[in-house]
This record gives sequence, C-alpha cells and structure tokens, in this order.
Amino acid sequence: MSSRAATIALTALAPLIWGSTYYVTTEFLPPDRPLTAAVLRVLPAGLLLLLWTREWPTRAEWGKTLLLGVLNIGFFQAMLFVAAYRLPGGLAAILSSTQTLMVLLLMALAGSRPPQAAWPAAGLGVLGVILLVASPQTRFDTLGIVAALAGAVSMAAGVFLAKRWQIKLSVLALTGWQLLLGGLCLLPVALLLEPALPTLTARNIGGYAYLCLFGAVLSYVLFFRGLRQLPPAVVSSLGLLSPVCAYVLGWVLLNQAMGWRAMLGFVLVLASIYGVQRALARS
Repeated sequence: MSSRAATIALTALAPLIWGSTYYVTTEFLPPDRPLTAAVLRVLPAGLLLLLWTREWPTRAEWGKTLLLGVLNIGFFQAMLFVAAYRLPGGLAAILSSTQTLMVLLLMALAGSRPPQAAWPAAGLGVLGVILLVASPQTRFDTLGIVAALAGAVSMAAGVFLAKRWQIKLSVLALTGWQLLLGGLCLLPVALLLEPALPTLTARNIGGYAYLCLFGAVLSYVLFFRGLRQLPPAVVSSLGLLSPVCAYVLGWVLLNQAMGWRAMLGFVLVLASIYGVQRALARS
C-alpha cells in the first residue's frame, strides 16, 4: 500500500467512527440534551490531548486556532447534535453529504480552480446518500434541517481554512486546542439552555465515554492528520462514509431493511469518493 493510500485509509476511520454518533445518541444518551452531549464529547477530549502535548499556539495563531475550534468543533458539534435529536438519521445524512460540494466551492472562490471532474463526482455522493438512507416516511423539521445545513457549512469552512492556514502546532496539539476551545464555547450555552443531567446510568456513561475517546480523541486526530497530507476536498469526501456506517449499524443492530436502493446508494458513495480523489490527484 502506498503512503497516500495508507493516509486515506487511516483518515477514513474518522467518518466511519462518526457514523456511529446517531446510534449512540439515540440508544445510549439521555434525551433532549444535544448541547450537553456535544460538550461532554469534545471538552474532556481536548483537555486529554493538551495535557499530553503541552503545546501552545504562537501569538499570531491564537485567533486562527480559536476560529477553527468554533467552525470544526463548537458550532459544528452543536448543529450535529441538534440535527441528530430533531431529524431522522437519513435526512441529516443527506444534508451533511453536501459538504464536499461546499469545500469545492470555497476552493473555487479562493482561486484554486478544482478540476471539473470533481464536481459531478461530489454530486454523485449526494445522490448515493439519498438512495442509501431516504425514506418516504421521513419527517421534516425546519430547525433540524437548518442545523444540519449550518453544520455542513461550518465544517466545510473549517476544513478549508485549516488546510489553507497550516498552523504550526503538531496534529495532536492542534486537535486538542480545537476540541478545548470549541467545547468552552459550547459550555455556557449548554448550561443556559438545557436542564441538568439526570442521574446517569452505566449505559449513559459508556455512551459519553465512547463519544469522547473514540468519537473525538481518536477520530479527530486521524482526521486532522489526514488534512495535513491530503487536499481538503479529498478529506471532506471521506465524510460520505459516515452515513454508510450509520446505515450498516442500523441494518445490523436495529433490524433495518437493506434493499436494492440502499445497495445502489452504497456503490455510488464509493464511486463518488474514488472520483473526487482521482480528480484531485490528477490536478
């Protein structure tokens, strides 16, 4: 396996882990506390990484690091959990799958001129996710839809700027600072808007621990490591693996059906990821 292929494979583990968020949120966590779930996912994770690295941004990089923490973690996590609580997982996944198109648009606006073949490949991914997860019984919630789209915009901007700025911190430290600063932004909002947690069961604690250690520490380190070495649209396209993982978990653990549309969607998602990577590798 080439170095690039190995990097892509490791980076792909991050969205695969994130694909379990909807299942863990609905099956393990107390209801109606999306912001609290986001805080408990990212704030302890950031503290763990920074206690390990003990690195600080330079004075010139503080503002950029804070903005990345808000875009990639704070605002994005808030919107992610609001969408997870208010929308069926399928609709949230469809809206989030537009993120690669948004990254390509930001690249074009910045003068990078993404290759033309990348656009239809990214669009193919949205179609694949629609076939994979769309349902005639899908209920629409305006706030949930706005939250899902806002989260996609926020993460697309964060991915684009993180690659463009190339902050000098190590991957572990940059990840830790983003998780910490994003979590600190979320904390007062969660305390103000949401009720206190009930007495947590072992199931609740296990859910929060999984989201922190795997859904934040491990996955974000792999994600930002990949972003250091790969084009932002390539990294963003791997996010399409998240709804694939969510669907497979629903099929295996929740007895959801796996029909021909879902199988076709699965194939289109993989074709989209390959197409975006091939187009950008050639450019």
